[in-house]
Amino acid sequence: MWNLEHDWYSPKSLLSTPTHYDFPGDRFVPNRSLMDLDQAQSLLTNRTKKIQNKKFNDVYRQIVDEKLSLDSEGKPFRMLVFRGSPKSSRKSIRYIDEIREEEAAALQNISNQHHSSRRLPKGESRILDAPNIRNDYYANIMDWGKNNILAVALGSNMYLWNSENSNVTKLFNASGNDFPTSVSWSEDTKYLSVGFKGSKLQLWDAETSKPIRILEGHGERIATIAWNGHILTSGSHDKYILNHDVRARTNVISRVKAHTAEVCGLKWSRGNILASGGNENHIYVWDLAKMSSSNFLHCFKDHCAAVKALAWCPYDSGVLASGGGTEDRCIKFWNVKNGTCICSIDTKAQVCGLEWNRHHKELLSGHGFSTSAHHNQLCLWRYPSMTKVGALDRHTSRVLDLCQNPDGLTVVSAGADETLRFWNVFGPPVIDNYETDLDNLLSLKVSPLR
Repeated sequence: MWNLEHDWYSPKSLLSTPTHYDFPGDRFVPNRSLMDLDQAQSLLTNRTKKIQNKKFNDVYRQIVDEKLSLDSEGKPFRMLVFRGSPKSSRKSIRYIDEIREEEAAALQNISNQHHSSRRLPKGESRILDAPNIRNDYYANIMDWGKNNILAVALGSNMYLWNSENSNVTKLFNASGNDFPTSVSWSEDTKYLSVGFKGSKLQLWDAETSKPIRILEGHGERIATIAWNGHILTSGSHDKYILNHDVRARTNVISRVKAHTAEVCGLKWSRGNILASGGNENHIYVWDLAKMSSSNFLHCFKDHCAAVKALAWCPYDSGVLASGGGTEDRCIKFWNVKNGTCICSIDTKAQVCGLEWNRHHKELLSGHGFSTSAHHNQLCLWRYPSMTKVGALDRHTSRVLDLCQNPDGLTVVSAGADETLRFWNVFGPPVIDNYETDLDNLLSLKVSPLR
């Protein structure tokens, strides 16, 4: 054993006279500001007084000396020497960086697995012939009701296709030179509304398959119609937007004219907000409560061609997606709360239809004419990044319209190639484990910082 001249720094001394020192720190974490490190190192490394015990011979003392002064590798060992060298400090920082890199890689892997689980189908799940379908970009000739019945206009005829038993019913054949140009199921599917080239707007009873009412008000063809409860809204080549109360004897409750060309797109949001698109390339946003005074909320003029394709985001009621015609080719997203454009993406083809995926954050677009190889496609986009998942190009002519079935798993596209093609592109819905995986990852990581 070695006896040192001073023992003021020893734990025993500190514990026996704690009032002599200003020692606010933890007893296991020394406060270096109270210590003279040079003095401590000198006292620990220098042997000042050697006491010989006669019971032990020199060989034993040498062995003990080596055990106390050398480590397992035979290098000099110093007890209580503060190490904290720049080298060890850098190593600690590198270790923290490695932990962070591992976490980032794991998060990226989870994200990639989350996105890679979504794949486009290799082909259609079903194809139906659609003879005499009119190749008209401005018309809206197809709608799939909550009763699981698809209504589609083919020439002067209106057909109903029951997706549960595949039965086809011919609802009517328009007389003379008239033909249906727009169709829409009511939200409760009690009524089917049909707009005609000759300005007629007709209501049909879904159970009896009989016409029950003709709604007057327009002077030219009705290109688009949309339901909001008991309110049926119609847009026409006469540039007017009419709101009809189907319960009232006098059906027209408001009439607005803001568009300077044909109204070819109408969509209601869940919050009584209407979006209308026109052939003059403009989008108007309306509040139902203020439409009688012809006051619109916003007018968006960024598109360079007609705006037919409109779709409200199911995840955020304040976001509207719109698609432009051949000279525009863009899908744009609008914040209707503050009236700004969120983003715009060039699809390189005429945008004829838009459908949101209700189960995953995705948007499907149907396309027509293009100066590149992107014509006649259906394209699936991730939202909000708008990275392209893939494209389906089975139509041999442009896609005229899109709609999805009640459970949001199947989308049908109507093509100018006289086919209706059904795609299982949106489903099935799955439990999103992304947040769970993220929480599990973070719970397994222990921070190296103390």
